[in-house]
Amino acid sequence: MEIGRFNKLTIVKDLDFGVYLDGGNGQEILLPARYVPKNVKPGDEVNVFIYHDNEGRLIATTAQPLALVGEFKYMEVKSVNQTGAFLEWGIMKDLLVPFREQKTQMKEGGWYLVYVYLDHVSGRIVASARIEKFVDNTYPEYSFNQQVDLLVVEETEIGYKVIVNNAHWGLLYYNEIFRRIERGEQLTGYIKEVREDEKIDVSLAPLGYKKVEGVAKTILDTLQINKGFLSVHDKSDPEEIYALFRCSKKAFKQAIGFLYKQKLITIEERGIRII
Repeated sequence: MEIGRFNKLTIVKDLDFGVYLDGGNGQEILLPARYVPKNVKPGDEVNVFIYHDNEGRLIATTAQPLALVGEFKYMEVKSVNQTGAFLEWGIMKDLLVPFREQKTQMKEGGWYLVYVYLDHVSGRIVASARIEKFVDNTYPEYSFNQQVDLLVVEETEIGYKVIVNNAHWGLLYYNEIFRRIERGEQLTGYIKEVREDEKIDVSLAPLGYKKVEGVAKTILDTLQINKGFLSVHDKSDPEEIYALFRCSKKAFKQAIGFLYKQKLITIEERGIRII
């Protein structure tokens, strides 16, 4: 059983106020009646999130918290007291950020990027705004074009700083973004390169041949709809290309080069034509 994550646990008792789950080592954990799925009985497994209630007892829920242990997330401060700041967690309990884990004093109603972790001293789930100590602690072992999860952290002069797979810093460049991106947004990305300095460049679209193939198909489909000819070429404006094919100018040039080599199109002075 992992505290702060979802676990599949077996029902051992069924009572009026809920069911008890087998937490291992003779420990039984309550799943309150409001969260018990319909038509379950002792012996059945349920997928539950495990955390501590306000009395310090382990308790289960089928509700989805906003963040699990090991995840970064922008979260809103619900209240502040002498213990620290309490974040809206999406479940019955709020998530504590102790004062020692705040970079600046958190204020009610404010939104902050935090990392959720299990405090090994207290055994409780807490959050920290001192995110630097939780990023880049392991070597970034990624392969080219590998699909990854991205969390947008902040805007820079050349693009957006992101957290890759809740583990590493990455960079998404402006010239590869064709829509508005918001801080805190969670995206699917692809690894472009892990550089010698261990910095990671990422893209929002698949790369290499796989990407060209997808854009190439879109170009062919659009050509067929438009009677086999389109007045776009490698000198066309990026905005015009994106409006037609939802891709960057670089991807468009790669795609028409691929289609030309496959003898599927001709490239003319005024545009491209299907063969």
